[in-house]
Formats: sequence, structure tokens, C-alpha cells
Amino acid sequence: MRRIAVVEDNPDNRLLAVALLEGTYTCDEYETGFDALTGMAASIPDLVLLDISLPGIDGVETLRRLRADARLARLPVIAVTAHAMAGDRERFLAAGFDDYLTKPILDEQVLFGAITRGLAKGAGAAP
Repeated sequence: MRRIAVVEDNPDNRLLAVALLEGTYTCDEYETGFDALTGMAASIPDLVLLDISLPGIDGVETLRRLRADARLARLPVIAVTAHAMAGDRERFLAAGFDDYLTKPILDEQVLFGAITRGLAKGAGAAP
């Protein structure tokens, strides 16, 4: 089964994401960017769902550090955020995210579509 890292500080949001994904994907759960960086270095996922507003280091900084690690640099990373103002999508894509989803996740098909696109992109990436 493909492995997805769910990086989300809100337990309810994390629970929802894992509930939607379990059975289709193996999920690794992380509350902070620091935890995610440590965990993903030990067990590299196939894709990352990354919250933007995290304690400690935010999702943008977590992404920057992922991209700086040669082993993790090519991972598909989807921003999952409540930031849904005009221009936010473009800002996060320009920061290096592969896709962008808004919270709350109301349509699981939108989530699965983003994951499918990300995994397809990641499958073509060289290690």
C-alpha cells in the first residue's frame, strides 16, 4: 500500500484525513513540522499532506526543509490549509507545493484526485 504522511496539528482534522484514507493508503501521522521531518527521514512516504499553520515551523518552512534534503526533495507535497483567500493557491504553489487543498475537506473526491495526481507525479521522479 502507498504511504502518505499526514502533517496536521489539529487532532480532529488529522483524524478525518486518516479516516478518509485508511484502507486505501497507509498513513503516518505527524503533529508538527519537526516531527514530520524526523519521521519522514526514517520512513519516506510516497506523498505528503502538509498543513500550513503548524506550531514551531509552519508548512512553508517544513516544505523548504524537505526540498533541501536530497532524499525527500522530490516528494509530492500537497498544501492542506484553511488559507483560502484570493491569491493563496498561487502563493503556495509558487512556494513549491505540488497542489493545494482547502480545509475543511468537504469532498473526499477532491482529496483523492489531488493524491492521485501527486502520486502520478512522484512516480516519475528520480530518487
